[in-house]
Amino acid sequence: MDTDLTAAYDRCRDLHRRHGRTYYLATRLLPAWKRRHVHALYGFTRYADEIVDRTEDLPPAERAARLDDWGGRFVAGLHGEPVDDPLLPAVLHTIAVFDLDRDDFASFLKSMAMDLTVHSYRTYDHLLDYMEGSAAVIGTMMLPILGSSDPLAAREPARQLGFAFQLTNFIRDVAEDLDRGRTYLPDEDMARFGVTRDNLLAARAAGRSTGAIRDLVRYEVARAQAHYAAAAAGVTMLAPASQACIRTAYALYGGILGEVAAQDFDVFVRRAVVPQRRRMAVAARALLTPAGTPVTVPGPPVR
Repeated sequence: MDTDLTAAYDRCRDLHRRHGRTYYLATRLLPAWKRRHVHALYGFTRYADEIVDRTEDLPPAERAARLDDWGGRFVAGLHGEPVDDPLLPAVLHTIAVFDLDRDDFASFLKSMAMDLTVHSYRTYDHLLDYMEGSAAVIGTMMLPILGSSDPLAAREPARQLGFAFQLTNFIRDVAEDLDRGRTYLPDEDMARFGVTRDNLLAARAAGRSTGAIRDLVRYEVARAQAHYAAAAAGVTMLAPASQACIRTAYALYGGILGEVAAQDFDVFVRRAVVPQRRRMAVAARALLTPAGTPVTVPGPPVR
């Protein structure tokens, strides 16, 4: 592997290690030759996200121009043109090695662009349209790298796991998203529980939720659990060497829902995280679990 390509993979791995602690831990359970490709996909998604979320001092039009410029360089690279970028060579190499669907990457970039102009979603169906590009396609990008005994059957569970992980993040990060001027809790769900954006902002300022907000979050946790349930069968369809990785990610992301429930569904009192000792125990248990063992849908019963 040439020096520039190695450096690009290293850059992606560093982004993954610094910003994706849960999934980085899970990725360490993969065979070494697969890890760099997962790091490349994470690096691609993280870098695009940083263009959107880490340049908040710039006008939206300039942030959009930066994203469009980077996306243009990526597309040029797909067509064989030289790419001057610290991480795109790794992404392009991974796409070529596994013949990944280019449309998934276009969908992802489209959803990232939406974050510059769309600040809320009227219905869950509208949010799903956004998550199709920002989450479901991550599952389908990953599937060829992980390997599967039945790729067609595993495709929908992979999409569902993308939805589950992202909705978990939205639930955990309500406060952070408010700071960015966004809400990913659908407007119709908020109205159902009598919650307004001002209520969320007041809870953010107070550092605690109202009963209505906790009921809303409980409802969204149940919705996320449904996605985990729809994804569960896909874990055992993966190549045996990949199952410990996804089993760990499944349990750790799902464990965030358990932490949310443990704090009475108050996402403002603290950021829900799975303690490090439990994270390591989950990874160790996954390594010792025989391939083909079904996963347990995470979280407590939610009513």
